[in-house]
Amino acid sequence: MERQNSTITVKPIGIVRNAVQKPPEPPYDWDKVVSRIEIEPGLTEALDGLDAFSHIIVLYWMNRLADEPLPMKVHPRRDPNFPLVGLFATRAPHRPNPIGETTVKLLKREDNVLVVSGLDAIDGTPVIDIKPYLPRNDSVTDARTPPWVKPPSES
Repeated sequence: MERQNSTITVKPIGIVRNAVQKPPEPPYDWDKVVSRIEIEPGLTEALDGLDAFSHIIVLYWMNRLADEPLPMKVHPRRDPNFPLVGLFATRAPHRPNPIGETTVKLLKREDNVLVVSGLDAIDGTPVIDIKPYLPRNDSVTDARTPPWVKPPSES
């Protein structure tokens, strides 16, 4: 495979505001965190219709991760009881491109601000995209996962 030596430019569309000032140690109950996503004022009109959805997908840039060597293998959830697996088989935050993605509950829209719960991003995190959650596209009923992945009801 030929490696591309090009640069991709990503422009933030907004910023996360909440009470979480630094990455907490897992496990952390992000469902209880209410965040405000302040969207750039020039993009306010692009939010029209989004408040008809109960949930949205937020993509963000994890810009405040510690500057560490990139591991190729990690223990899921940083738990040594789980097997060592390749980085791309986990949701580990340290990645070649630190893009985070979370489905959150949209509580309300206030002009260019989205109020959400469940966003696992710290205060000041740049938001790079928002999409509506569509059950027919975003939920896979027959998905297979390894044994170490517990269903949410068992976590």
